[in-house]
Amino acid sequence: MALRRAFPVAPTYNDEETVGESLLNHAPPSMREEELPFLPATDSKDLALENLSPSEHFDDANLRAQGHEAVLQRSFSPLAAIGLGFSITNSWVGYLSIFGQNLIYGGPQNAVFGLLVGTTVQWIITLGLSEVASAFPSAGGQYHFTYILAPTKHKRFAAFVVGWMTLLGWWVVTCSGLSLCAVSVAGMVNFWHPAFEATRWQVYLIYLASIFITAAPIFLSPRSVPKFTQLTLFLSVSGFIVVFCMVLGLKKETQPGSFITQSGLGTSGWSTGTAWVMGVGNALYAYGGTDGAIHIAEEIPRPSKNIPLAMNLTMAIGFVTAFPMVLALMFGVRDIDAVLDSNLPSAEIFYQITQSRGITTFIMCWVVLLYYMAIIGQWVTSGRMTWAFSRDRGIPYSEFFSHVDVYRDFPLRATVLSICFCCLYGLLYLASTTAFNSIVTGAVLYLNITYAVPQGILFSRGRAKSLPSRALNLGAAGYICNILAPLLVTVIGTFICFPPQLPVTVANMNYTPVILIGLFGVILGLWYTRGAKFTGPKIDWELLNLTACK
Repeated sequence: MALRRAFPVAPTYNDEETVGESLLNHAPPSMREEELPFLPATDSKDLALENLSPSEHFDDANLRAQGHEAVLQRSFSPLAAIGLGFSITNSWVGYLSIFGQNLIYGGPQNAVFGLLVGTTVQWIITLGLSEVASAFPSAGGQYHFTYILAPTKHKRFAAFVVGWMTLLGWWVVTCSGLSLCAVSVAGMVNFWHPAFEATRWQVYLIYLASIFITAAPIFLSPRSVPKFTQLTLFLSVSGFIVVFCMVLGLKKETQPGSFITQSGLGTSGWSTGTAWVMGVGNALYAYGGTDGAIHIAEEIPRPSKNIPLAMNLTMAIGFVTAFPMVLALMFGVRDIDAVLDSNLPSAEIFYQITQSRGITTFIMCWVVLLYYMAIIGQWVTSGRMTWAFSRDRGIPYSEFFSHVDVYRDFPLRATVLSICFCCLYGLLYLASTTAFNSIVTGAVLYLNITYAVPQGILFSRGRAKSLPSRALNLGAAGYICNILAPLLVTVIGTFICFPPQLPVTVANMNYTPVILIGLFGVILGLWYTRGAKFTGPKIDWELLNLTACK
């Protein structure tokens, strides 16, 4: 098979041969001709398919085929990538922070089965996205996919909007994790000293301290970050096992099965059906940020295979930890009203089950430790996403923020920008906790919108002609994911915008739709002021197919 001379020549290759030829001239014997796509020939030179280059050359060439050069070391192992993905979602402890709202929507039934349905919804969306990530592994993620898949006339605008939504979504998700750390610390103080009520400025100071504590490992020992993500995975899974066994072994009472399945226990004021769908939307927080592993695609070997693996194992581990935990808690709870009235519902429900403040404190210290360790992965993802978007001139001062620190081997400036945003955003908590929480609540919706956009474009334009060879090929199931993702995000997103309780007051008003429209307006303003500078990746489809990971 002959290969036409259409590829850019990499600096490390012989100037007399194409990149494709150089790759094929160093092939391992395990590769076979039928494993590579057929490429039209205009060059008479035959290529020896027995001599393909090592996998790291394929990874870098695959990235070059998508318009970028490799500048980061591939220091994340597949296990470290799984650790990063799950450390961000940390589903069982993440759900502990929001299950109280599900109790308001529909009692134990909504808390248990709302999570089950929410898992199904999020997995469909994530599965479809992971296939696209397998086809185009890049730190840019969703905006990168959108630019490649969208029609030429609209790709720059669509990618710019998705890029900013992803960037703001990740910044705010990180703020959400930080606020959870701060509120949990204040809540534990209140648990031991009920007379103590943390003021807003006290919570903000804890929030700032949390920023510096969690960001320190990124700057002080950046090469150890993959080990931190693996440690977080181990502590989370082992913590689940310990806490789950303690809940089962120490509970004094067991609620009947009818208590879990009984409907009509919601107190939100919404009809049963409406409240149920709102509970499903709330449960998605347990899987917030399933795209995390995508943004280290340029730091992991064989990303076409390992990124979708990390994303789907994140979902799997999340479900097998979160669902049994909430089921055990609902069978062991004694007084739901006391749980809802508590400043920290998770601590209250553990106390009701164990009847020991010491044991409850031990469990909550483990949970809060996991909250803090999860932020490390969020700094990594936020920094990489900021860096990738600046690399394509998506943000102001792109040349400055697209710099990679050679000594520390990570985008230091982009990470500092993410930290500065979180510091400033936290000031909103001092002005209005309602506005702060509304934006935080909408963060998972913003990210899910960015998951759905490239899938919707892919479905409308045709999968066969839009996707190159890839490690994860969903086949016919891909059509189901690609059409359901936009529909599910639209439906669930609509209900997420509803006020959480009736009647609506200034205190319980949901400002998510107002903020969503406001942010879109800001993005439009950025498009008209600097959109002309935004450049997307230039794709070499032949090289992309040639280097596709099977």
